[in-house]
Amino acid sequence: MHPMLNTAIKAARRAGTIINRASLDLEHLSIARKGPRDYVTEVDRASEEAIIEVLRTAYPDHAVLGEEFGLQGDEDAEFQWIIDPLDGTTNFIHGLPIYATSIALMHRGQVTQAVVYDPTRNELFTASRGSGTFLNDRRVRISGRTRYHEALLGAHWPGSAGPDFGAPRFRDMAQGCSGMRRLGSTVLDLANVAAGRLDGFCGVGLKPWDLAAGSLLVLEAGGLVADFDGEQGWLKSGNVLAASPKIFAQMMTSMQDKPSA
Repeated sequence: MHPMLNTAIKAARRAGTIINRASLDLEHLSIARKGPRDYVTEVDRASEEAIIEVLRTAYPDHAVLGEEFGLQGDEDAEFQWIIDPLDGTTNFIHGLPIYATSIALMHRGQVTQAVVYDPTRNELFTASRGSGTFLNDRRVRISGRTRYHEALLGAHWPGSAGPDFGAPRFRDMAQGCSGMRRLGSTVLDLANVAAGRLDGFCGVGLKPWDLAAGSLLVLEAGGLVADFDGEQGWLKSGNVLAASPKIFAQMMTSMQDKPSA
């Protein structure tokens, strides 16, 4: 295993310990609102601090981009970590055990290491570029399902809206598949695509820390990741499709030649 991946695993497990401990006493949790339907807790901040401490102790010259504290270090650094300490905060504060920690390493603009850790299930998803995707040391692959009407997809729509918010562009995608699921944690959606539990994922308006680690998990498990035009601008635009090749093609077809609203 790559030493930088080992460091990321150590950091993710440390964050998981903090999250699990706090989950036992949610009534006394300090919660703040960053925006509509966007919450942050003391656990988010404590987890991110713990991750940063592990990463920057091991690699003091690396930059770190985190959801809660922004960029630390040189934005032009050769290595940059991208972290989401607790993706699924709304689930967490409601006691719904669907959330995870995400850590990715970018080397010269390319994601090379990825960890997604689900502390409630003790599931550790890992990937190194060129070495495959693993779940708790067992290699996993994307789903082999090929028929779109049988596909189960994950989704991240703005707010709590369904696919109607995007009019025909997303409505056709949702209506053509077997079902859409909004888990409330994009990093787990992507990890579940990589593990074959979901056949695909469509996300709108996401951030780099939502996508960086999960994208490598999907790619190394044999899947495809692109923006809504089939290009590689998803990390900047935040609009992403991820799926097995055959399902991906059918998701893309459902969006072609249709207005965005």
